[in-house]
Amino acid sequence: MVKSMTGYGRGEAQNEIYKFKVEIKAVNHRYNDIIVKMPRHISYLEENIKKIIKEKIKRGKVDVYINLEYINESSIDVKVDIPLAKSYKLALEELVKELNLEDNIRLNNILGIPEIVSTERKELDEDLIWMCLSAALEIALKNIINMRELEGKELKLDILEKLCTIEKIGDKIEKRSPDVVLEYKDKLKERIKVLLEDNVVLDEDRIGSEVAFFADRCSINEEIVRLSSHIKQFRSILEEEESIGRKLDFLTQELNREINTIGSKANDIVITNHVVTVKAEIEKIREQIQNIE
Repeated sequence: MVKSMTGYGRGEAQNEIYKFKVEIKAVNHRYNDIIVKMPRHISYLEENIKKIIKEKIKRGKVDVYINLEYINESSIDVKVDIPLAKSYKLALEELVKELNLEDNIRLNNILGIPEIVSTERKELDEDLIWMCLSAALEIALKNIINMRELEGKELKLDILEKLCTIEKIGDKIEKRSPDVVLEYKDKLKERIKVLLEDNVVLDEDRIGSEVAFFADRCSINEEIVRLSSHIKQFRSILEEEESIGRKLDFLTQELNREINTIGSKANDIVITNHVVTVKAEIEKIREQIQNIE
């Protein structure tokens, strides 16, 4: 199946404690590059997240954004050291008495002491965290894959259309090829007649030998056959279920190689014009393939 490497997916899930929002953005890339941005205190789940994504997305630069909210309660526990606060209060009262100060000990005096009040992150329920996060992740993955598949269908139709154009032009080149030799033979006779006197008898064997040499040198039968074979392979690969981008990229290079060889060997303006058109279509295919997984 043809899948684009470009896509976006979003998913949300929550339970009685946690709520996760997951966003996945993907663009074309030569390899499978996954970057996860998430709260630091749950970063131990990063490898699990990447493993799940790699099972569904084989190529592309993938950015994953994970947001965690705590439902109905804070993620931070506030702790007060009561015995220490009492000790400080007694010490302050003793200080006021000893210095004969007219002052009252207030709460602000106690809270200003760093050791009295401390905060720490609540202990996580790892099973609940992962169940909630993985559910949101699966939804986001489903959405991004749907988008990639829809765009992939459009890419496939466009590529098939261009392959059909190349195939039709290839048939024209194949039909034109024999005429190139015949025209060369006629032009050769005309040049000889111009250079020599009209009453000179032409050596047909010598001309035939020259024409045969030309025909062999400019023969493009093998290239035409390979071009046709590559097109058939192209269509076959487009129907495969696995990741096909790299295969198609290689095959596009082979298409380009064959048509370049045809252009260099044909020695004919009509075929050259056809070659230029085919090269333009192959380049369009190559650009499309850069975005196929």
